[in-house]
Amino acid sequence: MSLETLQRAPRWNTFPAMNQKTPLSEFLPYQLSITSNAVSGRIALEYRQRFGLSVPEWRVMAVLGDSGPLTQRELTSLTLMDKVAVNRACKELEERSLAYRAPNTQDGRSHLLELTDAGVRMRDEIMPLALEMERRLFAKFLPEEVAQFRSLLERVRGEVEDLDADDIDSGNFGVE
Repeated sequence: MSLETLQRAPRWNTFPAMNQKTPLSEFLPYQLSITSNAVSGRIALEYRQRFGLSVPEWRVMAVLGDSGPLTQRELTSLTLMDKVAVNRACKELEERSLAYRAPNTQDGRSHLLELTDAGVRMRDEIMPLALEMERRLFAKFLPEEVAQFRSLLERVRGEVEDLDADDIDSGNFGVE
């Protein structure tokens, strides 16, 4: 299905409404979450077995490799991970000499985390593995489908940022 066809398709609000009796398995955020967990979990197994890295550690390394030095607050924002998970990942990377903290000259209250040479080498070793796993995961999809999927994920992400829960009428669902 082309993007043009999708854009002409009926909007979500014309679909049957979910209600208290709708099975969780039909709730799109749930489907998105379990799919993400399945994909991340499978890929994380490789990182853990080959490099001894957890998902949060790899995410921090990948973001630092793309962005350069960042504060933990910036890492939390970019990865959308809990600040405790980011803190733990940063500490572990430091203990393994894969990252180090440097003073933040722009803000004396924070530090910048940066990959060490060993961290850069490990990231550079992992990236081809990550890209090959992505290639295999989507090997049975047409290039247009992958592009469309990326586009839809970006749109969902944008909608999440714009979502105002105050405007949602939940029908109270038993809460008064």
